[in-house]
Amino acid sequence: MSEVPTSSPRLAQFKLVLLGESAVGKSSIVHRFVKDSFDDLRESTIGAAFLTQTIALDNNVTVKFEIWDTAGQERYKSLAPMYYRNANCALVVYDITQPTSLDRAKSWIKELQRQASPDIVIALAGNKLDLESERSISTEEAQIYANEEKLLFFEVSAKTGENVKDTFKAIAEKLPIEEKVSQSQRRRQRNIDLSRPSTNEQGCSC
Repeated sequence: MSEVPTSSPRLAQFKLVLLGESAVGKSSIVHRFVKDSFDDLRESTIGAAFLTQTIALDNNVTVKFEIWDTAGQERYKSLAPMYYRNANCALVVYDITQPTSLDRAKSWIKELQRQASPDIVIALAGNKLDLESERSISTEEAQIYANEEKLLFFEVSAKTGENVKDTFKAIAEKLPIEEKVSQSQRRRQRNIDLSRPSTNEQGCSC
């Protein structure tokens, strides 16, 4: 019996920005997702760092994230719009052991809702789930806020990797993938058409 050919994987590319207070673990989350590694001694991000990673979805689509990991220090705050402008999605991170970090995350979310694309997908992530004994922000408090603002919500641990990949997959599944795939296919078709040599169908030798 001959095998039924499967369609080739389709690629959709999206810009993702990470926001949150300094030391909440934004860079650690990204490095766990991209490199599956964790470093206790990771230095603070200066300005922003850029990484990419792909994730395969069940519908034969591979999503490529272009990730801008922004610095959380106050002196870099004015640079943030440069990175979240035209972003398709945002991951706003807080530290479950630091109460003020959730307030800071809420202010970032307000800013995104006011200034970013109206279609942006926003996820809220409480990091450092491995420090459950030091928790000072309840899951219920953050979940209620996320529900009110219609955000994706996860608690994660960059240190152990718990829920990190699930968070990025959930973001990918909320994005307008079919629209992006169609745009990509149209661009590829235009490039193919432009690269074809023109032919003189009438065979004129002039």
